[in-house]
Amino acid sequence: MKDRQRLTGCLFAIFTIIVWGSTFISSKKLLAAYTPSQIMLTRFLLAYCALWLLRPRRLALTRRQEAIFAALGLTGCSIYFYTENTALTYTLASNVSIIVAAAPIFTAIAAHFTGVERFRRSTLWGFLIAFTGVVLVVCNGTFVLKLNPRGDLLALCAAACWAVYSVLLRRIGQGLDPVLVTRRTLFWGAVTALPLVALEGVPFPTAPLLTPVAVGNFLFLGLIGSGLCYILWNRAFQILGVVTTNNFIYLNPFITIVTARIFLHEPISPLAVLGAVLITAGVVAAQRGPGAAVEA
Repeated sequence: MKDRQRLTGCLFAIFTIIVWGSTFISSKKLLAAYTPSQIMLTRFLLAYCALWLLRPRRLALTRRQEAIFAALGLTGCSIYFYTENTALTYTLASNVSIIVAAAPIFTAIAAHFTGVERFRRSTLWGFLIAFTGVVLVVCNGTFVLKLNPRGDLLALCAAACWAVYSVLLRRIGQGLDPVLVTRRTLFWGAVTALPLVALEGVPFPTAPLLTPVAVGNFLFLGLIGSGLCYILWNRAFQILGVVTTNNFIYLNPFITIVTARIFLHEPISPLAVLGAVLITAGVVAAQRGPGAAVEA
C-alpha cells in the first residue's frame, strides 16, 4: 500500500472520530425537545435524502445483498444507537463509554474468526494500552464506576453490534461505491428505527424546528455525523482494513471530553491527559505489523 493512500485512510478515520466525538453536544441540545429515537430517525432520514441528491442512481442488489444491508442498518445504525442511548438511562455514562470503547477488540476477534482479517499480536497490545487510556479519560480523575447489569449489558450489546456491522461492511463494501453503500445502510437504519419511534408513542415536536439551533444541530448530525462520516469510515475500511480503522475509536472518549471542555466548560484532569497519551500510544502500537487493507 502506498504511504499516501494509508495517510488518506488515517485522515478519513481521524476526521470521522473527531466529528463523532463532537456529536454528543448536538444530541444533548436536541434531547431537550426530542427523544433519542426521534433524533436517531431524523438524522438518518436527512442523511439518506442528502445522499440521494448527491448520487441519484439506484444500487442494484441481489436478495442476499439486500439482507446484508438490512443487517448493516440494524447493527450499525438503529440497534447500535438505541442500545447505547438506552444504556445511558440505566448506568453511568462512564460505564457506557468504557464498554463501547471495547468495540475495536470485539471487531478484531470477529474479523479473525470470520476470515476477514487475521488477529495480530500488535492488535492485542494496542488494545491493552489504549483501553487503559480510555479508562483514565472516561473517569477523568473521578474513578466512579458502578456496575449496573442492565445498562452495562446494553452497552456491551452496542459494542457487539458495531463489531458485526464492521465485519459485514468489510465483506460487502469492497468494489461498491461508498456513497451508495452508505445510503442503503442509512435507508435500512431509518426503516428499522421507525418501530422504535412508534413504540415510544411520543409526538414529534415541530415547533423547535423553527429555531436555528434545532435545525443546525439536526443538519450537523444528519449531513456530517451520519452522511459524510459514514462514507469516510467506509472508505477508510477499504484503504486500511476493518481492524486498523476501528482502532481509531479509542480516540473517541478523549475527543468527547475535549469538546466538552471547549463548548460546555467541563474540566479535564491530568489523569485524562495521561489517558490521551496512552490512547495515542495504543493506536500507534496497534498499527504495527503487516497491513490488512485492500485498495479497490
